[in-house]
Amino acid sequence: MIKPTVYSSNLFAVKALLSKEISRFTKVWVQTILAPVISSLLFLIIFSYLLNNRLEPLPGIQYSAFLIPGLIMMTLQQNAFSNSSSSLTQSKITGNLIFLMLSPMTPVQWFAGYIGGAIARGFACGIFLWTFCSLLNYVPVASLLWVFTFSLLACLSMGSLGIIAGIYAEKWDQVSAFQNFLINPLTLLAGVFYSTQSLPPLWQTLSRFNPFFYLMDGFRYGFFLASDVSPYTSLIVCSIFTLFVCSLSIILISIRWRLKS
Repeated sequence: MIKPTVYSSNLFAVKALLSKEISRFTKVWVQTILAPVISSLLFLIIFSYLLNNRLEPLPGIQYSAFLIPGLIMMTLQQNAFSNSSSSLTQSKITGNLIFLMLSPMTPVQWFAGYIGGAIARGFACGIFLWTFCSLLNYVPVASLLWVFTFSLLACLSMGSLGIIAGIYAEKWDQVSAFQNFLINPLTLLAGVFYSTQSLPPLWQTLSRFNPFFYLMDGFRYGFFLASDVSPYTSLIVCSIFTLFVCSLSIILISIRWRLKS
């Protein structure tokens, strides 16, 4: 009889947790995928109707076309955060997190399982939204590499923030507060509905301190090859931010902060 190696055992553990995370949101896909897609489509329809012939955020680009990448990134970010934060919080409240804590899984394996689910849900929402938006106003992707890179960085960073929120939260109100007072404001102020070049100088400067702005701007560059700042600057900032929040979430898992209570 061949005994499983440590590597294969570790891989099986991550795969099992990842499968649970993906199954968790796909079973209720109407709520976790379709609902946020419809909400973003309503934003697109309403704002396009009101502003399509009145604003040109980037030279030669219609407002509705400009809006689509912003809505996709916003939806992707919010759902990547929601997946990991709600999963951890639910496990803590129901008490089944103890089974994961008693397992031989390492903090990195925990992280990989939860972050994999966040990436899967974020990409699913983003792809579905882009598909539906294309029926209303087709916006081709100029550089798939840039779009994929910033999508992955967004899912990694937001999924990690979701893990941190889930570790901190003892009840659902705390997760909602985290999302309503931190995630949503930073996302909306990142340039979903406008170009930061249209802002007064003071607000342009303040926008540069928002890491979500660089995710949004770099992602939009992948569609139009035009942006408010250099995509390489956005890539560097987003990579540093993602590395920081990923490392922090792994550290919090490893020390079992607020997980033992």
